[in-house]
Amino acid sequence: MMINLWLCMFIMFLVGNLIFVSKQKHLLIVLLSLEFIVLSIFFFLVLYLNNMENNMYMLMVFLVFSVCEGALGLSILVSMIRSHGNDYFQSFNLL
Repeated sequence: MMINLWLCMFIMFLVGNLIFVSKQKHLLIVLLSLEFIVLSIFFFLVLYLNNMENNMYMLMVFLVFSVCEGALGLSILVSMIRSHGNDYFQSFNLL
């Protein structure tokens, strides 16, 4: 049972990385894949800390940083849509 959970977490992490690497046309898809990777890391931390019978204060710190990362990504997405009109990577110059 526990091996299935670890395998599920590992597959979630690999799928998130695969989507992050392959789908680079829209910024929203990239941000969603990053959030999926963060979710799989959170799942890994829950399993690891529960298995070690340790306190879970680190999970609260991780959740705070992941929420801040998500809010920052959405604010960048909104500012790009307002300035360029869409979220394509090809429509704006990075230089």
